[in-house]
Amino acid sequence: MHGIKLSRNRGHQPALLAGLLSVDGDAVVSIDADLQDDVSVIEAMVQAFAAGAEVVYGVRDSRQSDSAFKRSTALMYYGLMRRLGVDLVHNHADFRLLGRRAVEALRQYGEVNMFLRGIVPLIGFRAATVKYDRAERFAGVSKYPLRKMLTFAIEGITSFSIVPLRMITLLGFLVSGLSFAMIVFIIYGTLVLRAVIPGWASSVVPIYFLGGIQLLSIGILGEYVAKIYLETKQRPRYVIEKSL
Repeated sequence: MHGIKLSRNRGHQPALLAGLLSVDGDAVVSIDADLQDDVSVIEAMVQAFAAGAEVVYGVRDSRQSDSAFKRSTALMYYGLMRRLGVDLVHNHADFRLLGRRAVEALRQYGEVNMFLRGIVPLIGFRAATVKYDRAERFAGVSKYPLRKMLTFAIEGITSFSIVPLRMITLLGFLVSGLSFAMIVFIIYGTLVLRAVIPGWASSVVPIYFLGGIQLLSIGILGEYVAKIYLETKQRPRYVIEKSL
């Protein structure tokens, strides 16, 4: 082993990525610069790396140092990301060790808006976790207020999931189905039951019809946009871990 490099992170993804991809060494450890992460577990990370793990995640054993609001929103966020099909390591931020092969695999991801917490699990190398207790902040204030936290959450969802676009498609089918059912009901009520207010059917039927068609069309366009979106990321189709 030639050496382990430490890359500090101030919570800005491009800066973190620049550190990971510019330093040398057999392994790189990234850690936030707010001194809340336990540096003593880096030794355990290195041991896991020496045992064969190419990616070692620093995972918080608990969130007792966070406020009740932050704990609850974090729990909802991880749950939402899991339902949207995004593979995240629970209670893991940017405290991790990446071996040289993992760093080189990460370099193959050409997208600009890179959500590292979701991309690192995609690499697929053998991974391990090291748990630690995150200390309370003893100086300064958090650089991640609620506004930035929401922006970060939206970035993670839109970078890895096309489920929101699929939801538009499903909504289009649902509204279209209801619209056509309403049209049939209005026509039946007008011609058979004679129980519809005069002029109401001729006004409401086109509105329901056009609304359903528009949502359905937007949903179909969304499916194509989703495929274009995934293609523009130019993510590698596979990563070869070892050749024999």
